Amino acid sequence: MSITLENVSKRYHGHPVVNNVSLEVKDGEFFVLLGSSGSGKTTILSLIAGLNVADSGVIRIAGRDVSALPAQQRRVGYVFQNYALFQNMSVADNIEFGLSVHRVPRADRQHRRDELLEMVGLVGLGGRMPRQLSGGEQQRVALARALAQKPDVLLLDEPLSALDAKIRTELRRTLRAIQRRLGIATIFVTHDQEEAFDLADRIGVMSYGRLVETGTPEQLYQRPETEFVATFLGTANLMVGRATPGGVQVGPLRFPFSSPQVAEERRVQVLFRPEDVVLAPTPEQLEGPRLGAAEVEEVSFAGSFQKLRLHLNAISGIRCIAPPVPFGSRSILIDATRSPDQAQQFPLEVGQWTWVGVRQVHTLAHPGLQFLVAAQPGDPHQAAIDLGGSIARLAHARLLLLGYGPNSPQQKDFLQETRKKLTGMAASVEVNQVELPLSRAVAWAVEKQPCDMIVLPFQSANDIEPLEKVLAAGEHHVLLAPGPCPPPGRVLVCVTGSEPGKEDILFTSRLIRHLSAQATLLTVLPEAHPAQHAVRKAEAFLNNGVHSMAVFGVQADTVVRQGVVQDEILAEWNSGLYDMLVLGTPLSDHEGEVSLDGVVQQVLSAGLDRPVLIVHSRYLPSWAA
Repeated sequence: MSITLENVSKRYHGHPVVNNVSLEVKDGEFFVLLGSSGSGKTTILSLIAGLNVADSGVIRIAGRDVSALPAQQRRVGYVFQNYALFQNMSVADNIEFGLSVHRVPRADRQHRRDELLEMVGLVGLGGRMPRQLSGGEQQRVALARALAQKPDVLLLDEPLSALDAKIRTELRRTLRAIQRRLGIATIFVTHDQEEAFDLADRIGVMSYGRLVETGTPEQLYQRPETEFVATFLGTANLMVGRATPGGVQVGPLRFPFSSPQVAEERRVQVLFRPEDVVLAPTPEQLEGPRLGAAEVEEVSFAGSFQKLRLHLNAISGIRCIAPPVPFGSRSILIDATRSPDQAQQFPLEVGQWTWVGVRQVHTLAHPGLQFLVAAQPGDPHQAAIDLGGSIARLAHARLLLLGYGPNSPQQKDFLQETRKKLTGMAASVEVNQVELPLSRAVAWAVEKQPCDMIVLPFQSANDIEPLEKVLAAGEHHVLLAPGPCPPPGRVLVCVTGSEPGKEDILFTSRLIRHLSAQATLLTVLPEAHPAQHAVRKAEAFLNNGVHSMAVFGVQADTVVRQGVVQDEILAEWNSGLYDMLVLGTPLSDHEGEVSLDGVVQQVLSAGLDRPVLIVHSRYLPSWAA
């Protein structure tokens, strides 16, 4: 019996927790949904089981459309994380409960109960109460109860998470053996990667309500298609490179193999796992292409293998995605693993140096940048379209023209004509029209396809409230175009010495590297006469920012000013040296709402004639986290 989901979505308080998920689990397949907390895994199970109702989409079990059926008619076995046993009933009565409700004859109930007790390894324990059992035994009872009515499919919601490691391993074997014996389509939810690899025929990786990628454990680990899966599953060394017909180029280094082969040069992400790293005392002894000499930063023992973290000095043209490089550092970090025999033959300790090579790499398509441009006829929107289009051309970004409001013939003609003009400028150009106000139209669009940046017209302080709603619609950043202007060549980045400030610098770097623009990092100390340690701290943060921008090939300098924050930002901005301003948003509240009250609002209200980039922080305030 199979399980099929077609474009299933579920929202809470307007936010999608399951976002347009389509999935098929075949008869007899053990499918694992893997993802971090809050990714939507458990909600999918509850929708399949009928414990919750989908807002849209179709759910089929064994070919039957069960979308509108109550839970008791779906023939689903469900095992909960917390066992959910009836504490006042014996093991036998717990297993028989569903059969009793359906008035199954006593003899048949007892026969099925005894069959299941043997299947889950609890023969002779039917008379015990749940409190007299260990956690692993209670979960076996829960499994038996879920299977009692011979369901068409089996759903398991992190059933092993509360158990210790040894019991988890034993119960995994039992669970997999029972599932194979019954040949029942099964969805198992977990956040434990080892558990997923051990159990799954196929794995589906979830993130923020989306099913990002599916495949066998080997496919997703060795040949992932997305950066998220590459870095989420196991440990990854991930760099930016170029695939060519002759191999893979990473900075000045060339690897004489490519996966897959390409006919023409293109930008890619280059993945190699820790076990693909080779270490040797001399470069001649390396088995693979040479990456360079590295210092050992960390060594740890992980049972069947040794884990190492290696530090290489910066190599021109190489930019790492994972492991992430500390803010302000231009170094390269590499994760490696070795067998005990390899560690014994070439022992290494923290502080020692080794030569590093790579046996094989896998290439992923580089996602690039995606922009959304709000599009309507008229000069204000035309300025935003022109700016977004010119930056998309330089960044080779994908572009979505979003028409909103009444869908008039004039609007339709305008969108098609604009698309023609922009085709060839960006990596791709798509058009969508939705008869909604701006903020709701943006929310609709980014729910279907998240983007990196939204380009909007901005005329006056009256546009601030719609801007707040657009920012609250997702994790995107917003570029404001107050009028016609070319792509920026000199950018003023206003930051505080904080984690959100690091994000402001990193996204700005990722954007303006394509524009060959230079940057000035500005921080304002609100005290008229700040203490020397505050000045030194601010200068150190800015200098680290300069180093981080250099990794992207962006040249930057720094300015520290003292006084009223918004006044000093405007004073530096009005010097005439800059043609784009970058501001970070205040932290959103626990419901994701964004308020620009304060510095950002006062700066935007001052009357701007050049573009402003608003960088959206992903951090919640500490009281709302």
